[in-house]
Formats: sequence, structure tokens, C-alpha cells
Amino acid sequence: MFSRAVLEMIGKGILETLYMTVLSSVLAYILGLPLGIVLVVTDKEGIAPMLTINRIIGVIVNIFRSIPFVILLVALMPFTRLVVGTTLGPNALVVPLVIGSAPYIARLVESSLKEVDHGIIEAAKSMGASPVQIVFKVLLPEAKPSLIMGGAIAVITILSYSAMGGFVGAGGLGTLAINYGYYRYQADIMLVTVAILVLIVQGVQELGGRLVRRSDKRL
Repeated sequence: MFSRAVLEMIGKGILETLYMTVLSSVLAYILGLPLGIVLVVTDKEGIAPMLTINRIIGVIVNIFRSIPFVILLVALMPFTRLVVGTTLGPNALVVPLVIGSAPYIARLVESSLKEVDHGIIEAAKSMGASPVQIVFKVLLPEAKPSLIMGGAIAVITILSYSAMGGFVGAGGLGTLAINYGYYRYQADIMLVTVAILVLIVQGVQELGGRLVRRSDKRL
């Protein structure tokens, strides 16, 4: 079995991975959720159509979604150093994780909100609800199950992105797998890190499923 030192490294890797994933998910949603709402509201069939704003935001979102994360990670190194003072460690990886994930989350939010029955929105309009009231009292509550499932998908995606940070010494399970499983040919450590990542993904998926079932009024 593994030595105490290896077990400590694995434990540290788990904590760093969870730290990067949770913090990046929260910050990415702080950016991505409003962007997704604006994309829906300003759409040509939205409650406050503004096509110019919609197209500008849509282009920006599509540009960042089109860049592979590994390339984005390297390209943002000067900006990351400016923000956190280094390009190494978990804090440094949070910067590209947020920038790379926020546009993806915006599209997930947009898709969820567009699933809301248009008749409900029209009913709210007929009762004199303002666009802000429609967003917070109709769109978001009605789309809650879909938003939760999208959140689980986003967290899993960010988790997979965090593993790629191992190539630039960001820490976490990704760095552990690359340093020991790839460079030192220690397949046992590689398998353990993969198994732990799979367990985390399964846990997030199961939690998301349970929250969806509790929030879905149709179930």
C-alpha cells in the first residue's frame, strides 16, 4: 500500500481540487448567471428585446467558449500573475477556471430559462409585472430544476478543467496524477486519482439529481 507521505499528498490533492472547484464554481456563477439572464431578456423574443446588446454578449460568450481550456490557461498566464501574483498553485488556476467556465454557464442558464412556458410569462405581463419581477418571480423559480441540473453539469466540467491545471503546476489531483502517474510511471497513483475524481463526479451528479427531484413541482 501507499506510504504515509503518499497518502498525505493524495489528501492534500483532494482538498486542493475541492477548493478550486467550489471557489471557481461560485465565482463563475456570479458572472455566468447574470450573463445568461441578459441573453434571455434581450433576445428578440425576450421580455425586453435589445438585439445589439444580445449580439455583443453572444459573440463574447461564443469566443471564450470556443477556446480550448488548455490554450486559455496558457494565454491567461500574464493576467493570472497580475491578479494573484503567481501562475502556480490552486489560487492561480481559479482565474482561468472562472473565465473559461462563466461563458459555458451563461449558455446553460440561457437554455434553462428558455424552457419556461411562454404562456406563464405572458400571464405575468398581463398582470402588470415588470421585467425584473418576471425574471425573479417567474423565470428563475420556474426554471429552478433545470438550473440545478445545469449547475451540476457545470461543476463537473469545472472539476475536469481543474485536472488539466496539473500541466502547469496548479496543484490538486491533476498535478498529482501528472507528476507521479505520467512523469514517474507510477500507475497505481494515477489509478487512485482517477478513481477519486470519478467518485467526486458521481457525488456531484447524485446531489444534483436529488435537489432536482425536491425542487421539481411536477414530480
